[in-house]
Formats: sequence, C-alpha cells, structure tokens
Amino acid sequence: MTHVVDTNAMLSEGILTEAQVSEIIRRSRATMLALVTNILLTAGIIAAALGFVFWIADPVGVAILGLVFLVCGAAVLFKNSQLYSMLGNAAALVGAGMLFSGAAFELAENYEHIAEWILIPLGAVSGLVAAWVFTRVPDRLRFSVGSVGLMGLALHLFGVILAVDNAALSGWPMSLISLYGAVTIAAAGLFLNVRFVTALAIVPFAQMLSTGTAYFHAAYVFYSPEPTLTIFQMLGLVLVCLWVGSRYSDRIARHTSTTSVMAMIVASLAFLVGSLWGDNVGEYMLREGRPAYNDFNDWSDYSAALEEWRSNFLHISEHVFSVVFAVVLIAAAWWSAMGARRGLFNTAVTFLGIHAYTQMFETFSDEPMAWALGGLALIPLAWGMWRLNDRLFG
Repeated sequence: MTHVVDTNAMLSEGILTEAQVSEIIRRSRATMLALVTNILLTAGIIAAALGFVFWIADPVGVAILGLVFLVCGAAVLFKNSQLYSMLGNAAALVGAGMLFSGAAFELAENYEHIAEWILIPLGAVSGLVAAWVFTRVPDRLRFSVGSVGLMGLALHLFGVILAVDNAALSGWPMSLISLYGAVTIAAAGLFLNVRFVTALAIVPFAQMLSTGTAYFHAAYVFYSPEPTLTIFQMLGLVLVCLWVGSRYSDRIARHTSTTSVMAMIVASLAFLVGSLWGDNVGEYMLREGRPAYNDFNDWSDYSAALEEWRSNFLHISEHVFSVVFAVVLIAAAWWSAMGARRGLFNTAVTFLGIHAYTQMFETFSDEPMAWALGGLALIPLAWGMWRLNDRLFG
C-alpha cells in the first residue's frame, strides 16, 4: 500500500538511512515521470490519429497513411531499439488508430444500415485476438498490442451505441446496455493492468441511471435526474470495491481503489445535486403517466397536474441531503485517514470544501450566525476524532 510519509523526519529519527531515502525519492520521481510521459504519449496518439482522419477525410487516403505509420512503427519495434521504442509505439498506434477510427466513421456515415452489424463483431474479434497476443509477446510490445486491443473494444462499443440508437432503446434495456459497457471496460482495464481504463468504466455505470455531463458555451454541467438512487448505486460500488480489494491480490486492490474513488466522486456530485434541488425518488425512472404540457391549455393547470403526479413519489428535501452529505463526508474522511486510503480521503476533503462553500453562499449567505455555529461545531468534532483515533490506535 502507498503511504504518506515524511522521509526527512524518518531520516533524522534514524528510521531510514540516507541511501534508503535517496532510493525512495528516485522511485517516486520515476513513477511520476512515467505517469506524465504516458499521459502525453496517449493524448498525442489519440489526437494525431483522429486529426489525420478528419483532415484527410478520404477512406483510401486514411488507410494508406495509416498503413505507412503502422509499418514504420512496427519496423522500429522489431529492431528492438530501446532508445526509439517510444517513437515506434507512437507511430504504430497512430497508424492503427487511423485504420480503426477511419473504418468506424466511414461505416457509420456511409453504410449506416449495416454499420453496427460489422462493427460489433469486428471490434470484439479484434479485441480478443489482441488480448491473446498480449499474453504471448515480449514486454516491449505489450503497450502497442494492448492499445490495439482497446481500439477493438472501442470499435465494438461504438457499434453497440449505433445499434442502441437505431433501436431507440430506453429505460431498463438501456440500463443493461450501460452495465455491459461498464463491465467490459473494467475487465479490459484489469486484464491490461491499466487503472485509467478501469476508471473509465464509471461513465457507462453512472449512465445506468442517466447520470452524466453536458457542455454549453463556457459551461460544463453535471446532471443526475435520480440523485438518491445514484448515491446508493455508487456507495454500493464503493463497498464492493473495498471488500474485493481487501481479499484479493495487490494488483486487483489497486484497480478497486481507483474505481472506489471514481464512485465516490460521482456519489458526491449526486449528493451536491440533491442538496440544491431535493429529489422525488424514482420520478425520472418511472416517468410513465407524467402529464404532458401539450395536453393543457395554460401553465397553471399543467403545473397543478404535475405536482399531483409528483406527490406519488417519496420526496427528500434539499435540507436532508445537505445534512446527510456533510455527515457522510466527515465520516468518510476520518475512516479513510485511519486506513491510509489517500484517494478516498482526498475526495472526501475536497467535497467537504465544495459542500461548505455551496451551502454557505446558497443557503446561509445572509445568516452570519450559521457561520459561527458551524465553526464552533467543527471544533469539538475535530477534538473527538483526535481522541477516538488515540483510543483506537494510540
């Protein structure tokens, strides 16, 4: 497990030697530089591949240039030159990305009546073949082969999305499709041991309840039409991840830790929505019978009918969300700090600040006494957590 430690203090106390401190610093630096390098490399590959596809805008030209990149990159990789292996990986993957994405866009745009029936099996087969090769190639080729497998997975899921759109699915069938996407992405991330891929599984998992994001001019929006159900969904995922991570290998635990942090973030955002708007539990998922505005002559009649329909659902006020959210965040921060779970701790503390800022200006901006009482309440709470920690682990 990764821990937060002060190496200088441990050196001065004689717990670590200078050589040990230097090695810890060297490994930490190498890990961080590798992370930055991989982020830049991956972003460059994706941007270059898609940029060439849309710039050339011709299937033959895209295929030819993609093959050139792929062949050149493969030649560099098979020469086994450690100095140029990164450039070989990049060239090969730019080429492969052009071939995969070019084929997907060409089929979707010009052969939409058969696109999904080609993309779904083609992507699945490509991903499975790449996975089989991944287990048999030298380590220097695994980055490229694994990336090709992810491209196949993306092709497969793109075909699934096209099929869903054409079938106009909604409701529970759409939720099951989203669950399939989440499980597939998480399995790919675990197989390749890439936690960034595993983390992406939270997107289709959240979309099971239509939770998502949107962009408008100069504004990014998070929306959760069922905040209560989303909170239970995400907190359930957190508990499952913690249970699995405590019983299986360190490799699996790293992935479950990442997933639990992503679930905690989505749950906190859903709590934030509820603390501002409240929630009629199940209103969005069970929207059959909802009054339609076109069936009424004026707004007042429609509003009255809508309120009567909403009265059939359990209503949770924004004040309840606000209080429960604060309690959950404080408990999560304390519990994760005791277990050295840095990801969950950072998430809890970050949203404590966001929640406090939001409520103070949204709800208590004109009530200074709320600031005073809130501050006084935190002081004994901090003291109690300190004493409890000493009693349990002192």
